[in-house]
Amino acid sequence: MTALVRYQTALLLRSQRWLPPFLLYGIFLIVGVQAGQPVLDSLGYAAAALLPVTVWLVRISVRQEPAASRAVAAAVTGARRVHLAALLAAVAVAAATGLAGTLVVTLVSKHSSGDRTVDVPVLPAGVAGLLAAAVCLLVGVAAGALCSRPVLRGRGWSIAAGVLASLAALVAPGSPAKYAIVGLVSGSRSGAIHTPLLPLAAAALVAAVAAAVACALVTVRE
Repeated sequence: MTALVRYQTALLLRSQRWLPPFLLYGIFLIVGVQAGQPVLDSLGYAAAALLPVTVWLVRISVRQEPAASRAVAAAVTGARRVHLAALLAAVAVAAATGLAGTLVVTLVSKHSSGDRTVDVPVLPAGVAGLLAAAVCLLVGVAAGALCSRPVLRGRGWSIAAGVLASLAALVAPGSPAKYAIVGLVSGSRSGAIHTPLLPLAAAALVAAVAAAVACALVTVRE
C-alpha cells in the first residue's frame, strides 16, 4: 500500500491537476479571511472551504490514472488496493492544503472573541481549527468517494453530485462538518474553544464506510 500511495500521490502532483482546487482554496481564504478578524470565526470558514476542495481532489485522484495503467496495477495488487491508494493520495494532498491554510489563518487572525473582549489562546484555537479541518476533510473524502467512479461514472452526474454533496455536508442537520464549524463560530461569540472530537470520530466512520463501499464496487462495476 505504501508504494501504491506514493505512486498515486506522485501521479497527482506531477499531473498538476491539483492546482485548480488548490487555487480555489486560496481564493476562498483571500476573500473570506482578513487579517485582524476573530480567529475562531476565520478557522471555521477555512475548515468549511476545505470540504469542497477535498471532494474535487478525490474526484481528480480516482480518475487520473489511464485505464491501461490502472488495469496493470489492479492485476498485480488488486483493484481495491489501487482505488484505496488513489483515495489516500487525495487525502494527503488535501491534508497538506488544509494544514497550510489553517496555520496561515491562525497567524493572521486576531486572537480574541467575536466582540473583542475575551482573549483566545493561540495554540488551543489552532488545534481546534486543525481538528475542524480534519472533520471537513474526512466528510469531503466520503462525499468524493461516493460521487466519483465507480459509484458514479458519468462525468456530468459526478460533478453535479459532488457539488450538491458538498453543500449538503455543510448545511444538513447531523453533518459532522456542520457541527465542527458551528462549534467554532458559536464559541467565537464568548471566546470558548470547542474541540470537535465527537464530530471527528463520526466523520472518520463516515469516510471509512464510504471508502469501503467505493473500493468494493470497483471489482463489481469495472
